[in-house]
Amino acid sequence: MTKNIILTHQEIEFKIKRIAYQIYETFIDENEIVIAGIIGNGSIFAEKIINELQKISPLKIHFCEVKIDKKNPEASIEVSLPKEEYHNKGLILIDDVLSTGTTLIYGVRHFLDVPLSKFKTAVLVDRNHKKYPIKADFKGLSLSTSILEHVQVVFEENNNHAYLE
Repeated sequence: MTKNIILTHQEIEFKIKRIAYQIYETFIDENEIVIAGIIGNGSIFAEKIINELQKISPLKIHFCEVKIDKKNPEASIEVSLPKEEYHNKGLILIDDVLSTGTTLIYGVRHFLDVPLSKFKTAVLVDRNHKKYPIKADFKGLSLSTSILEHVQVVFEENNNHAYLE
């Protein structure tokens, strides 16, 4: 299969900035928020959003890595912060691509055990092939693809890109 670039480095940088501003606008009434990135590209994307948020907002930001076995999402989920660290705070769960929604919905389910002031989700690419009723509150690109196609996000120094194959 051929690779078709769907997002260039510059486009991804713009989308990160836009999502950071949207998060700030949504959580402007909070003092602290938690950015929870799903391990792998979700965490990398989350860290990039945190970097932008720190430039534009006074929010105190806590980073949390979320370990989900994507092949077996019902297995135990591990997070890098104790529950007390995100109790009654605003939380944004972030991944790179929303395909079927399986990873994101199991991640959401994990955080529902603790009261939060607000809970949102963010993805770079939303593929619109969900098998669960989950949505991305903040998304870089919404893309209707065939179920056989695969979206891959690559984070490299000065060469971030996303492609469809």
